[in-house]
Amino acid sequence: MNIAILGAGIVGVTTAYELATDGHQVTVFERHASVAEGSSFANAGVVAPGYVTPWAAPGMPLKVLRYLLARHAPVRVRRPLALADIAWMRQWLAACDRAAYASNRARMQRLAFYSRHRLHQVAGAMAYDFDRSSGYMVLLRAERDRRLAQPGLALLRELGVPFQELDADTARRIEPALHPHTPLAGAIHLPQDEVGNCRQFAIILRDAAEQLGARFVFNTTVTAIDRAQPATLHVAGASSPQRFDAVVLCAGVGSANLLRPLGLRLPLRPIYGYSISAHVPEPTLAPRSGVMDERYKVAITRMGQRVRVAGSAEIGGRPDEVHHAALQTLYKVLADWFPGAARLSSGVQVWKGARPMLPDGPPVIGASGVPGLWLNLGHGSSGWALSCGSARVLSDLIVGRTPEIDTEGLGVERRRR
Repeated sequence: MNIAILGAGIVGVTTAYELATDGHQVTVFERHASVAEGSSFANAGVVAPGYVTPWAAPGMPLKVLRYLLARHAPVRVRRPLALADIAWMRQWLAACDRAAYASNRARMQRLAFYSRHRLHQVAGAMAYDFDRSSGYMVLLRAERDRRLAQPGLALLRELGVPFQELDADTARRIEPALHPHTPLAGAIHLPQDEVGNCRQFAIILRDAAEQLGARFVFNTTVTAIDRAQPATLHVAGASSPQRFDAVVLCAGVGSANLLRPLGLRLPLRPIYGYSISAHVPEPTLAPRSGVMDERYKVAITRMGQRVRVAGSAEIGGRPDEVHHAALQTLYKVLADWFPGAARLSSGVQVWKGARPMLPDGPPVIGASGVPGLWLNLGHGSSGWALSCGSARVLSDLIVGRTPEIDTEGLGVERRRR
């Protein structure tokens, strides 16, 4: 089949690779100058399937209300709020129902564990390696944090995820650069979880897809998907429409605008996240792999010779407006745990990215209901953790092959109920 993919973030690139592996003729359209330039550019890089859960969870609305008054808050609501943001929040609130949360959590984690398996298969088949490290640790500042973590640990036990509850001394032996003066009640260590450089992987995978015949068209905007002619695209600057056998939409937040004229209204909204990345002057002062501060929901990860600090979730606001309060939380958490890990005097990369999130959590993968149009979108903050599995599932569905995992609840019909 001759297939077009819209979007070259990590989801679009993995989809291109899987389709090219299956022998399809693939063309990827991307408005940026390279792959992984949007929400895939500078994320935390954590692949921890047991921690991939819906944002819409019981008790989360009360937490968000408490965060409104906190100086260092993992979730913030910013002005201006669009009407679409308010509608999204209403649907998110409804999805916080316990039964809905349980169903959506099972869907996401089924996909997340499969995706990690597929990531290892794909990485093992490539001639190139990327910055990655094994092990992930959740840091608990006080006994209160330890108590609040117990429901999550019960879920990990239910899923059969290997983990260890550690005292402070054992945690510091695993991550010896942890600041000795920052209070640490204990930690949760997940030895099978990992950290990987998402953008670096996307660049390597683009090359692998190109070797299989895929074509990437950068600095190009698709303005519309034709309603009358299936799998036909209108491209800015082109004199005539471009026709394909199928189109796969992986364009992040921008996907909603392309779907609306086709009669598909997916409540896909940007939830903004931040990161700072800086050079490591002395490796012994930096984390060996990755840690997460459970209280502030901030991850600190090692990316080769750099350290990255990522977190925050902002609803509303403007995409080009950087809020320094969010950055100050990242700097605070870094200073608390690894004060000498990064050279902050120069060369610090500050990033704000829009995570394309649906209110109930899981992405939408599969046929759209519009002839010739397929969807692989709405992965939110878990795009890196879900990308390889999502791409393989989508590729199987396109040719009518049964995917290796149960795809119940991952189709567009979930959003039509």
